Amino acid sequence: MGRISLAWQVLTSGAFAAKVTNLLNLPPALAAPPIAVAPPKPVAPPKTLRSDAVTLLAALQREGRLIDFLKEPIEAYSDAQVGAAVRDIHRDCGGMLERQFAIRPVLDQAEGSNVTIAANAKNGRIKLTGKVGDGSPSSGTLVHHGWLVTKSDVPVWTGTAEAASIVAPAEVEVR
Repeated sequence: MGRISLAWQVLTSGAFAAKVTNLLNLPPALAAPPIAVAPPKPVAPPKTLRSDAVTLLAALQREGRLIDFLKEPIEAYSDAQVGAAVRDIHRDCGGMLERQFAIRPVLDQAEGSNVTIAANAKNGRIKLTGKVGDGSPSSGTLVHHGWLVTKSDVPVWTGTAEAASIVAPAEVEVR
């Protein structure tokens, strides 16, 4: 019998309510021993071997060799050589970010244009700078359109615990 139907019978039938009352008032010696029910053990979330940040960094290295570029001393190279290297890194890292995150502008207006600021501007989508007073400004000049992630497809790490912190393995050519 379900709890709701049991409660309904107690409320609508005086005889049934009397029987329930008598059962509840039994002396402790006659009452059935309480059934011990162990509380459910909390289930710990599975421990990830690798943080999503390391996975993202590995993808930027794998696809665009970003870390190689940033860690390389570039003082000895000409501006033209650096510019040529940056072009490939820009294309390849940008493509990876687009595939995994589909990044879009927060405001679809040209920088420098006048924008109307809604009353809910403090929702994290807009950062007010300049002469911000106590009153709510109604418009301003767009300095930067911001960025919004429209998806997040960071690959799931399937490697070993020993390799979890490896962003790019060392490469050794065997001869």
